[in-house]
This record gives sequence, C-alpha cells and structure tokens, in this order.
Amino acid sequence: MADDAQDLIGKTLDMAGLVDYQAGAVVSRTIIEKDTGTVTLFAFGEGQGLSEHTTPYDALVHVIDGAAKVTIGGQANTVRAGEMIIMPADVPHAVDAAENFKMLLVMIRS
Repeated sequence: MADDAQDLIGKTLDMAGLVDYQAGAVVSRTIIEKDTGTVTLFAFGEGQGLSEHTTPYDALVHVIDGAAKVTIGGQANTVRAGEMIIMPADVPHAVDAAENFKMLLVMIRS
C-alpha cells in the first residue's frame, strides 16, 4: 500500500476530494497497491488522456466526476459520473478527457 494511503484506512472518504485537477495534466493517487491488484484515483485535465495501450489485467473504470471517452477495441464509449466500464485484459484501450474528469481505476491481477 502506498505510504500516504495508510492515512485513509478505516475512514469515510469523499473519493472526488482525494485528487485535485491540474490544468494540462493527469494527476493520480494510489489508494491500494497489492500483488493482486491496485486501486488508483485519477484527475484528468481537459484535453488530457491515456494513449491506446494494453494491459494483461482486467480493469474497471468508475467515473466519479465529469465524463470521459473510453475506447476499447476500437469502440468509443462515453462514461459519465456514476457510471463504470470494464476494460478486458489484452484488449487495446484509451482514455480521453473532452472535459475535466475524475475516475477510480481498479486493476485485478490474476
């Protein structure tokens, strides 16, 4: 677990408040980091993103503020606050921020 994540254990937390926007940047904060998976919060400034890539693990994206375009295997999806999408292992995917947005990324390693 990340060092500062220790301060989060056993507390009720406002997820969106745990990571702040920075213009022209992608900001991340690892909440849980284990051999079996990770939980990471991201704040994407408008126009930022993650270029197409693959991972050997399934991943769940839960948008907690704003909206994002998540492309999986060439299929574009708009995911809004309160919605989630599952990105399967070994399938190319990308994330684009047409506006500021925050997401929780849960990666499950097997």
